[in-house]
Amino acid sequence: MSERSLTAIRHSKARQQQLLRVVRWVLTVVLIFYAIFPAVWVLSASLDPRNSLAQQALIPPNASLENYRALFNNPVQPFGRWMLNSIKISTITSILAVMISALAAYAFSRFRFAGRRNLLLTILLIQVFPNFLAMVAIFLLLQQLGTYIPWLGLGTHGGLILAYLGGALGINTWLMKGFFDSIPRDLDESAKIDGASDWQIFSRIIFPLVRPILAVVGILTFIGTYSDYILASILLKDRDSLTLAVGLFQLIDGQYSQKWGLFAAGAILGAVPIVIVYLLLQDYIVGGLTQGAVKG
Repeated sequence: MSERSLTAIRHSKARQQQLLRVVRWVLTVVLIFYAIFPAVWVLSASLDPRNSLAQQALIPPNASLENYRALFNNPVQPFGRWMLNSIKISTITSILAVMISALAAYAFSRFRFAGRRNLLLTILLIQVFPNFLAMVAIFLLLQQLGTYIPWLGLGTHGGLILAYLGGALGINTWLMKGFFDSIPRDLDESAKIDGASDWQIFSRIIFPLVRPILAVVGILTFIGTYSDYILASILLKDRDSLTLAVGLFQLIDGQYSQKWGLFAAGAILGAVPIVIVYLLLQDYIVGGLTQGAVKG
C-alpha cells in the first residue's frame, strides 16, 4: 500500500474520531439540558410572584422571594408542619425498615429451615403487584386496628408508618439477602467456635460489614416514603397531620385558586432533605447496589 493511501486512511480515521467526539458532546449537552430544565423551570416559577403558569417565563420579571416567605406565614396551610411530618415519618420508616429487613435477610441467608425457598418466592411474588391494589385492605385493616390501638388507626402517623413498613419489607429483604450471601460463612463458623450466639454474630460481626446495603435500603425507603402521595392522601385527613406531598397538592387543588408559585417554592424546599441524605450516603449507594445484586 502506498504512502498516499496510508495517509488518506489516517485522515479518515481522524475525521471519524472527531465526528464521534462531536456526537458525544451534543448528546451529553442534550441529556444534561433534558435533566436540568424541569428543575430550572420550577426554580423560576418559585421566584415569580404572579402565581401563574400561563404567564410563566424562564426569567421572571420582578423576581422575588415572596413565595418562600408566604409559605411560612400561612396558618391555613402550615408548610413547615407538613415538612416536619414528612421528615419524621420518613426517618422512622427508614430506620424500622432497615432493622426489620436486616433481620429477615440474615435469617434467609444463614439459616436453613423448612419452606425457606417457597417463602422467599412468595415475598418476591407479592412485590410484583402494585401497592395501590391493597389500598382497600390497608384502609379496612387500619380502621379495625384503630379501635384497639388508637395511635395505629386511620389518620395517625403510626398507622401510615405501619402501612409503609409492610410494603418495604419484601424487596428490601431480597436486596439485603444478596449482600449477606456475599459475606463468607467462615466468619460465622469461627465466631461459633469461640462461643458466640447467633445474635452476637449478627450484631457484632455481620452488621458492621453490611453498612453499604443498609445505607442503600435506608435512602431508598426514605425517598419513597418522603415522596409518596397516594397512600398518605387516603390515610391522613387532618390538616396538621398531612405530609408534604399531600399538603403541596392542596395548593393547586382548587379550580380558581391555584398557587403555582407557592407550589414551586414548596417543591424546591421539599427537595432539600432528600439532597442532604443523598450527599451524606452517596459513597455507599453504588457499592451496596452492585454487591447486593450479585447473588439472589
